[in-house]
Amino acid sequence: MHKNKLTTPLLVAGLMIACGTTYAAETTPTPPTPPKPPATARPTTIPPASTKQGVTFATDIKPLFDASCVKCHGAQKPKAGLRLDSLANVLAGSEEGKVFTLGDSAKGKLVTAIARINPKTAMPPEPRGPRRGGPAGPGGPGTETKPGATGGSTNAPAGDANRPPGGPGGPGGRNQGPPPKPLTAEEVGLVRAWIDQGAK
Repeated sequence: MHKNKLTTPLLVAGLMIACGTTYAAETTPTPPTPPKPPATARPTTIPPASTKQGVTFATDIKPLFDASCVKCHGAQKPKAGLRLDSLANVLAGSEEGKVFTLGDSAKGKLVTAIARINPKTAMPPEPRGPRRGGPAGPGGPGTETKPGATGGSTNAPAGDANRPPGGPGGPGGRNQGPPPKPLTAEEVGLVRAWIDQGAK
């Protein structure tokens, strides 16, 4: 009898504590989930030309191309043979010919590409997921090296002794750094004004 008198209050107390903990857990508000940022809508039309007069390559356009285009269209392996690092190179065009029509910025591939209307021709291109190389890539961290070697992988082709450690996109690779930023609508408009004014 004495044992039951002690056990019952302890059971009741334990149940009350357990219920109270459960109740507190159920009533504790969870922090709200921050809303996802809205997806950026792809433009459907080319932005209008800027109203700025006297637009020149050296002053207005080269800084834009240097920041957003020259990584892929510079002196080293320019894509499609198009170099955007000097006025002469831009006017020369690509392997397929001229990339714009002087005095008519709406015609030509350059403005359409930098306006990013078509994802297949958008410049800079859309991100394509993880880069090759890097960790466990050719010569990247995580690969085995020959004893006494300073970098690179054991599977590196002959003649790569002077190659910096890391494969494309990995440490020492060509695609280091953040991806280039697309031109804004205002910047595309400035390129249009430059072409419309004779691309000087």
